[in-house]
Amino acid sequence: MPRDEKELEQLSLLGNQGTKYDFGYTPEVLETFDNKHPERDYIVTLDCPEFTSLCPKTGQPDFGHIVIRYIPRQRMVESKSLKLYLFSFRNHGDFHEDCVNIILKDLVALMDPRYIEVVGNFNPRGGISIIPFANYGDDDHQDMVRARLLANFA
Repeated sequence: MPRDEKELEQLSLLGNQGTKYDFGYTPEVLETFDNKHPERDYIVTLDCPEFTSLCPKTGQPDFGHIVIRYIPRQRMVESKSLKLYLFSFRNHGDFHEDCVNIILKDLVALMDPRYIEVVGNFNPRGGISIIPFANYGDDDHQDMVRARLLANFA
């Protein structure tokens, strides 16, 4: 069944030609919509191959590939708002590990998913790539939390 206009009213960014691009960390830009299939577990993957943030010490840009996977409960993140949110890290100075954990915490607070994981595959700096992984799961998904965490040691 297609979404009706009332359901779409809450999405202020999608289709908006006057989108404002903030150049500072802005979690308040995130928007959600109703999950029409909350009775089942299924995975949503969001892929951002052009993530950029700044080194908090040098101010130099860091480039990475962020992948977010989650099992929704009642609310789902709207993709344009996620794009704007991730874009807001462009001038945000934080270490790679911090960026990944901030993204995870913000999305958990926003959606209350059953399970979520965020992986950052950052381009090498000084010959070293950093690939932080962070995840969260509700009480019913703790086995998945542990399994996915251990799988990322492989």
